[in-house]
Amino acid sequence: MGMGMKNSRGQWQIGCIVASLSWVLVWCGWMETTSVFGQDNTEPDYPLPPEAIRQEGVPEGEVLGPFPMESRIFPGTRRNYWLYVPAQYTPEKAAAVLIVQDGLNRARGWNLPIVMDNLIHAGDMPVTIGVFVDPGVVPPKRDEAQPRFNRSFEYDSLGDRYARFLLEELLPEVAKQYNLSNNPNDRALAGASSGAICAFNAAWERPDAFRRVLSTIGTYVGLRGGNRLAMLVRQTEPKPLRVFLQDGSNDLNIYAGDWWLANQDLLSALKWARYDVHHVWGTGGHNGRHAAAIMPEALRWLWRDWPQEITPADQSDLDRRINVLIHGEGWREVSSGHQQVEAIATNAAGDVFFADAKAERIYQLAADGKTRLFADQVGKINELAFGPANRLLAIRDGKQLVEFGNDGGVQVLFQGERLTALTTLPDLLIVVDSSVPHAISCRYDGSVLGTTALAMPADAICPTADHAFVHLVSSGNQMTRQARLDPTGGTLDALQPYGYLHMPYASQESGAVDVEVDSHGHIYVASLQGIQILDQLGRVNINLLPPSRTPLRAIAFGGADRRTLFATDGARLFARSLNTIGRSSIQPPAVPPRPRL
Repeated sequence: MGMGMKNSRGQWQIGCIVASLSWVLVWCGWMETTSVFGQDNTEPDYPLPPEAIRQEGVPEGEVLGPFPMESRIFPGTRRNYWLYVPAQYTPEKAAAVLIVQDGLNRARGWNLPIVMDNLIHAGDMPVTIGVFVDPGVVPPKRDEAQPRFNRSFEYDSLGDRYARFLLEELLPEVAKQYNLSNNPNDRALAGASSGAICAFNAAWERPDAFRRVLSTIGTYVGLRGGNRLAMLVRQTEPKPLRVFLQDGSNDLNIYAGDWWLANQDLLSALKWARYDVHHVWGTGGHNGRHAAAIMPEALRWLWRDWPQEITPADQSDLDRRINVLIHGEGWREVSSGHQQVEAIATNAAGDVFFADAKAERIYQLAADGKTRLFADQVGKINELAFGPANRLLAIRDGKQLVEFGNDGGVQVLFQGERLTALTTLPDLLIVVDSSVPHAISCRYDGSVLGTTALAMPADAICPTADHAFVHLVSSGNQMTRQARLDPTGGTLDALQPYGYLHMPYASQESGAVDVEVDSHGHIYVASLQGIQILDQLGRVNINLLPPSRTPLRAIAFGGADRRTLFATDGARLFARSLNTIGRSSIQPPAVPPRPRL
């Protein structure tokens, strides 16, 4: 990537930008003067505050660029970015970062270089390098043809793609020349319209990298699913974010939704979930005039009390109807260095057993916190469960249901074609053969009691707390399923879709690989979104964030009191204390409290 010519005091030149990028400037210039969807001509007067005007004696930073860049994450795209470098910057100390979507045009519309000069000089924000980045465009290979304008795809989409672009491509490129802080508390994202939802979503996806969000006239509507964000804020455990919102009552109201109502909806969700959020509403339309007038106020609020760390809110007493969070309790790593852990089970004492399918080993995590080898060269174990009298059962190599004796011996109880799920009950067990697919109920000697057709495969199965039904989950399906259980023969009937799961943006799979229940009858589903906790009626009340960015493989309640949830991402085992008590499927049935309808 080449560096453009240097420019100071806000006067910029194109410099060595390649000719094929000229339409980026045209596009962004048009964006600043008019909305993509139309302009409201009735505007109140929003005078600029003193901090948005050049002040005598205030050191002036430099605006550098444009710098052209290409992307692998958004293939074929080209874009420009500019840098604001404050006069106070020195390479010896890492600078905070403010990334503004829609490039220099957006930053100039907000008078951002001048505002940052004044606020940094006054000590109202840290020494901050501004990165003003355009959306990508893909040039056509045919003359007199339109390029692909990538702005809506990059900005309006949910998911982590744009956050990855910032973290894997843009910031590393800037860091070649400048000392940027890697502390998420020192990083802010800002934008207007689609750039605003882009900023919020990138921080939402990666709060480990970005903690501060400035959103003006945000497009939290149904262009590409942005209207889901308010719901996700309510149903996800709190993240360490600080958010400033601006909008006007004359903002857009078109086919995709009502911008004014959508911004209020997001504010309501953030306030309900106890986020550090502030808002300034006006009466303007879909433009940057109001934002320019309040920009000093917004940045001063966003950076207040810096460098104090932004932390998640205490939601332990929030009326979610499922209150399992313990404030300050997160995931902790309890075992690592494994290759392919796919199964977890706990015995009557609460000791955790887990199987590494690739290493063909079973480990035991005892109450003293030490991991010990329980059995070696056991084959590829993809399911574990304890039956009565601490009998350890497993699915081996996807074809055999086996039992491990205390002497290390292995007994084959049942042979199938593609065994994928296993659960145990006091008097019988149920194993799922997904080759047909069907559920097979057996005695503990392996004799078959009956079979039930399932219509589709299942990756995990567990009974409800009262053993009246069973829950089944499949990684390829959004819905969980529930079937009625015959307590004597173990056969199933009344099978139907039941629980509604959130899925990653644009994904066709939930990634639901395991399911557990607690003493209240709540359902815990390990999925690509994290651990989704559903009420007895099959509705997600809260989503626990996963312990790592690697998809979950299995979960299980353990510990002497079963108040600890264990989870694995395949390489590591994690534990987290929750305000609930997990149920073991071999415990006698117990009727949970009646659900709130």
